[in-house]
Amino acid sequence: MNRPPARIELLAGAAFLGRGLRMWITSPRLMLLGALPAFIVGLVYLAGIVVLLVNLETIAVAISPFASGWDEPWRTGMRVVTGVAVAAAGILLLAYTFVAVTLLVGDPFYERIWRAVETSLGDAPVEPERGLVRSILRSVADGLRLVGLAVGVALMLLLFGFIPGLGQIVTIVLGALFGGWILALELTGFAFDARGFTLSQRRRMLRARRSRSLGFGVLTYLLFLIPGAAVIVMPAAVAGAALLSRDVLEADARTA
Repeated sequence: MNRPPARIELLAGAAFLGRGLRMWITSPRLMLLGALPAFIVGLVYLAGIVVLLVNLETIAVAISPFASGWDEPWRTGMRVVTGVAVAAAGILLLAYTFVAVTLLVGDPFYERIWRAVETSLGDAPVEPERGLVRSILRSVADGLRLVGLAVGVALMLLLFGFIPGLGQIVTIVLGALFGGWILALELTGFAFDARGFTLSQRRRMLRARRSRSLGFGVLTYLLFLIPGAAVIVMPAAVAGAALLSRDVLEADARTA
């Protein structure tokens, strides 16, 4: 059976987020509960971005001491490129980790949103009995692995950012692709964990529907970059991820 073209799959993935956004009309109270943790974490992250930008020149000088003896305009040019690379990598890192932190802060609210979507679709899963301590340890371990991945990607993109001109373009494109993939992994955690799947199994199944997963994740990532939009998008992304998870799990069951 031939798969649809990649562009169709990307649009199909993005449509899951659109369906999640419609829950602001059908379940506004539930979505407002999900917006609260995103608002609180967003304020903290905004403060972090302000601190980064205020100290950007100092940071750029500190990590490029080799340019101190250069003549102008090369010294200033290197500092500007370094500053742009640090700012880009810092903002990308914040964007990558925003969902993980927000899910941790607002776990009960987002689980209610996920459960509401699962119930509306029918045959909602019953979480396996693993014990409270074991469940917490597993969630923390998965979260740390995803944050570690995000940090590694941000550092890699920081190096790309040092390439004048082309580096900034590469950083933007790869940042969106990697960011979308990380968000897809993070946001589908509720559905896969409730069915007893590990992070490695989740990654494998999402990879089998890579274009569809990226369509959802990249659009979510890009909307998160709009100031204030994350407050509205975060609960919708949880709902959309529940729909994406169902789609991925059904596709995996058909090919098993």
